[in-house]
Amino acid sequence: MAEDRFPGWHGTTILAVRRGGAVVVAGDGQVSLGQTVIKGTARKVRRLTPGGHDVVAGFAGSTADAFTLLERLEKKLDAAPGQLARACVELAKDWRMDKYLRNLEAMLIVTDGETLLVITGAGDVLEPEHDVAAIGSGGNFALAAARGLMASDLPAEEIARRAMAIAADICVYTNGNLTVERISK
Repeated sequence: MAEDRFPGWHGTTILAVRRGGAVVVAGDGQVSLGQTVIKGTARKVRRLTPGGHDVVAGFAGSTADAFTLLERLEKKLDAAPGQLARACVELAKDWRMDKYLRNLEAMLIVTDGETLLVITGAGDVLEPEHDVAAIGSGGNFALAAARGLMASDLPAEEIARRAMAIAADICVYTNGNLTVERISK
């Protein structure tokens, strides 16, 4: 988030792990203002069902902005049922080019159980390497932990939970109150 517009706002770690035909998206519940935890039970991972096709999305950044983006994503998915990548590219194009959307301060991780994507306001639609993606204040901690755990035989959910626990132990803007959604194709 832009520090000049939202000084001191931090919080959120979203992690996605793809393994064994499933994707698990986990998000912590912490929202902080400076050195103060404003809320510890925020729910930043959502299941969407546009056009009857399940999609799981996690968001980091401004909640209102993220909900605006999730609503737009649902409309794009309604227009292109079952085509997650296409809908995400269309959303990213709108986000980058629309005068109103351009000011939104959020990032998304989305998956339909097969495709896993990170969407940014810079127009990026990225499919992560190594079957792991993370965003938010503690994202790099969770990403590193999950990548290390991918060498094990653990299932996706256990990797996500352990990596988020490691991130919560390291990052003061991440807590252990998790929302976890699993989706498979």
